[in-house]
Amino acid sequence: MNTDTINEALKSIKYPGFSRDIVSFGLIKGVDFADGVATVSMAITTADPRVPTQLKADVENTLLALDGVDNTEVRVTVSTPKTPPGGSPSSGNVTGPAQQAMKGVKHIIAVASGKGGVGKSTFAVNLACAFEKLLRSESGDARVGIMDCDIYGPSVPMMMGVSSRPEVNGESLVPVENFGIKMMSMGLLIDESTPVVWRGPMVMKTIQQFAANVAWGDLDVLVVDLPPGTGDAQLSLVQTLPLDGAVIVTTPQLVAVSVARRGATMFEKVNVPLLGVAENMSYLLGKDGEQQYIFGQGGGEHTAEALETSFLGQIPLDPVIREGGDRGIPAMISYPEGNVAQSFTKMAESVMAKLK
Repeated sequence: MNTDTINEALKSIKYPGFSRDIVSFGLIKGVDFADGVATVSMAITTADPRVPTQLKADVENTLLALDGVDNTEVRVTVSTPKTPPGGSPSSGNVTGPAQQAMKGVKHIIAVASGKGGVGKSTFAVNLACAFEKLLRSESGDARVGIMDCDIYGPSVPMMMGVSSRPEVNGESLVPVENFGIKMMSMGLLIDESTPVVWRGPMVMKTIQQFAANVAWGDLDVLVVDLPPGTGDAQLSLVQTLPLDGAVIVTTPQLVAVSVARRGATMFEKVNVPLLGVAENMSYLLGKDGEQQYIFGQGGGEHTAEALETSFLGQIPLDPVIREGGDRGIPAMISYPEGNVAQSFTKMAESVMAKLK
C-alpha cells in the first residue's frame, strides 16, 4: 500500500451533486500511509454542513476497503463561502477578478436544465427579452445581459440575430448588443462550423473569463444560459459568479421531470436558491383554442412541488418560438402581444418579485 494507490481510490469519490471527483476538484491537500493507517487531509468550502460529513464518511469507507489499510484518519477543514457585495450567502465561493468585474451587475440568474432538448436556450433568450421589456416599462430604462455558457453548443447568437465579433477594449471583450441586450457567447468568438474540442479545465477557464474579462458594465439583470447537466460548466459558474438564483426549465414528460429534479438538486447542494420551475412546450393550442397536451401534463408543477419552489408557469408549443429562433428575432420581440410573450412576461415578473 502507498499514497499513489490511495489517491487513485479517492478519485472514485464524487463531490455530492456533481459528476467530478474530489481529487480533480482539488479538495485533497495531503495523503500519507504508515503502519496500516491511511491519513487524508481535505479542505472544503461550503455552507452546507452535510457535505463535509458525507465526504468524510465516503473517504473513510473507501480507504477501509483497500487491502492493507487497517485504520483511517480523515482531517477535514471547512471554510464558509464569502458573501460578495450585493450578493447572498448562497452565492458560492466567488473569485476576486470575477467579483470585481461583475460589481455593476445587480442580479445574476442562471437558467438550467438537467438534460438537453427542453428548449432551455430559447427560454433564456426570451426571458432576457422579457426582463428588458419589463424593466423598461417600469423605469424607462433597462440594462439586461445574457451570458451563453454552453461552450460546446452555443446558440444564443443565432437566436438573437448576431454574428459580429466582439470588440476588444484593453484587456476586456466588449459584449455585442441587440434588442437592447448585451451578450457574450463562444459562438461570437469562433466560426459557426468550428467545433469546440476542449476538456473540462478549458471550459471552466472560458466561463471564468466571460465573467472576469468581459466589460458588462452596469446591468439590472444578467441571464446566464447554462449547458444541460451538472458538470464542469455548472461548477465553474457557481464558483465564479455571485448567483442570486436559478430557474429550472423542464418539459411535461416524466423523463424530463426526473432529470430536472437532479439538476435542481445540484444548485441546492452548492447553496444557490431556486427561483422557480418553468415548463416549456407544455401544450399545442388548436385552432378552436383547445390545449392539446401532446407531451403529457403537469410535469412542471410536480417538479416545483417536489423541489418546494414556485411553479413559474407554462410556455406553449408555438411555431412563433421556433420561427423567432431561426430568424434571430425572439418571439418576445416579433410578437410582443402574443400568448408566448405574455407567458414570458409573467415569468419575468415572478422572478423579479423574488429578487426585490
